[in-house]
Amino acid sequence: MTLPIKAFKAQHSIFLLLAVCTVFSCNPKKEDAPKKIAVVISTLNNPWFVVLGESAAERARALGYEATIFDSQNNTSKEAEHFENLIAAGYSAVLFNPTDSEGSVSNVKRAKKAGVPVFCMDREINSLDAATSQIISDSFSGCVELGEYFVRQLDKKGKYVELLGLVGDNNTWNRSKGFHSVVDHFPDLVMVSQQSADFDRSKAMEVLESIMQSNPDIDAVFCGNDAMAMGAYQALVASGKEKEVMVFGFDGADDVMNAIHDKKIKATVMQSPKAMAKTAAELADKYIKGKRDFMAKTPLAVDVVTQENINEFGAYGSEK
Repeated sequence: MTLPIKAFKAQHSIFLLLAVCTVFSCNPKKEDAPKKIAVVISTLNNPWFVVLGESAAERARALGYEATIFDSQNNTSKEAEHFENLIAAGYSAVLFNPTDSEGSVSNVKRAKKAGVPVFCMDREINSLDAATSQIISDSFSGCVELGEYFVRQLDKKGKYVELLGLVGDNNTWNRSKGFHSVVDHFPDLVMVSQQSADFDRSKAMEVLESIMQSNPDIDAVFCGNDAMAMGAYQALVASGKEKEVMVFGFDGADDVMNAIHDKKIKATVMQSPKAMAKTAAELADKYIKGKRDFMAKTPLAVDVVTQENINEFGAYGSEK
């Protein structure tokens, strides 16, 4: 049976209307989907960086974005792979903790060329125009203050070891330079060894054990981060010297804060991964919403935490 023309047209209109409704209800416009922010972290083998990454992702999600954490495993090649993937996947911004101040520059420039803004967290890269902004702690000033405390605690004399972080990380040298800008003015404070332990706890333990074989009478160990401070303390415990040798760190990590409270470690410099992460996520949000004028570097203040003032601080600092 053939439908009358008017009935056919009406039926066709209904089908067309249903099809349109189905498309718009089941297939929302791409621009209505949440934008994505990538959080690329140098290594998740360090609790401090875990807090940095998780805090960044948490704040990005609170601002309405999808957030994914990528672990570079302290490997610039792995980091480059992450950047290639996130650019291809259409991420709107990168909250980035670099593996290397020089080696990471090309990855940031690649993202910039693709129109993806990068906000460095904690570690900086050797370029002032590649990243949209670099959110960093004032490592140099923090270690100037720590160096002054170090001098007072050793009464201006003694032998000490310095454990450096990653040699390709600017934080390593900013902390070392800040420390030495004070300590080197006291000739009776003698550095018997300066070696890298890559910001790693296990390596710090091994390096200090090796150093103490030829320098058993040291008075202190200055470590470029808290993971190495805990490794150094373990080495001292193994040699029975934990009560004789003072250990100084940098970060404000949970285990070191507890060790300072228990009078095992002398002091650290508190920097807040939570504050850096929160700041980075909020700057990325502003960029995505149209802001373009950002400071090349966004510095955040730090504090020296000692056995005398430990009760004034919490692990990993505040989000302010």
